[in-house]
Amino acid sequence: MSKPTLADVARLAEVSEMTASRALNRRGYVSAATIERVEAAAAKVGYMPNRLAGALASERTPLVAVVLPTLSNAVFPEVLAGIGAGLAGTGMTPVFGVTEYAPEAEEQNIRELLSWRPAGLIVTGLEHSVAARNLLAACDARVAEIMDTDGTPVSACFGLSHRAVGEAMARHLLDKGYRRFGYVGARLDRDLRARKRRDGFVAVIRAAGATLVHDLAPDARSSMLLGRQLTAGVLAAGGQGADRRVDALYYSNDDMAAGGLMHCLAEGVEVPGRVALAGFNGLDLVDALPLRLTTYRSPRFEIGRQAAAYIAALQAPEIPPRRVIDGELVPGETS
Repeated sequence: MSKPTLADVARLAEVSEMTASRALNRRGYVSAATIERVEAAAAKVGYMPNRLAGALASERTPLVAVVLPTLSNAVFPEVLAGIGAGLAGTGMTPVFGVTEYAPEAEEQNIRELLSWRPAGLIVTGLEHSVAARNLLAACDARVAEIMDTDGTPVSACFGLSHRAVGEAMARHLLDKGYRRFGYVGARLDRDLRARKRRDGFVAVIRAAGATLVHDLAPDARSSMLLGRQLTAGVLAAGGQGADRRVDALYYSNDDMAAGGLMHCLAEGVEVPGRVALAGFNGLDLVDALPLRLTTYRSPRFEIGRQAAAYIAALQAPEIPPRRVIDGELVPGETS
């Protein structure tokens, strides 16, 4: 059988080839009924548009490049779901790369993805290498940075003030009467948003005259297991003297905090009677734990959706360069 052509689609849908092309590429005015008829005809004959040929003609592909730091937890799949929702019906398709928080990998991802001439680029965070930032600033595609607003965006950013999140959690724990704190995180030299939350948290507790007893962030991947191991070390140190004892632990994320809670439950450590625990993200696992974790719920889906809508020009291009999308501090049973 010969390869199906646009002419075959147009003939079956009873439209011109130009109308069939517009319908399949979502360009120009075509009624919804015609688009549906043309897409049904394309599906029936097995026709696939040549996006590369169209990109060569317009010097732009209908791709939206997305650079993420990791897919090892539920946070960024939810961001991707939001991006998908923001691009729905636009004819644009997201493609993504993963950096595992390595600046050199981010730079390589940006360079490679830009070579495909995407319609837009969504990049995580505001801190990049000089070369990566230069690539973003020089490209003629629309750029959206996501998840953070504490810094200077290349053009527009969508996310949280992570410093404000850390400050809010510190005030919550101080209001509960806790005065001796520990911080448990990982790779703060790479996870810069976690570092901002930690810095905001520490600034508030110190301003209140409270004490940061333990400040742990080893060069290891964030996980429930790491959270459990570090919590065990902190609580063991508390048994060596009153000066090493803490009454509240703040974790870089819910995974780490859940690991800490598992250690406490296994060892009979009363939560929050002996030690309070708090995390970040508001993952679904929070509601599945034996004790509902105190956390800050980040608006992951909405951040992705708004950034994608901006890229697709469904949102006014003249939006403020910094779009703060607030989450919610959710007190649980662990504080």
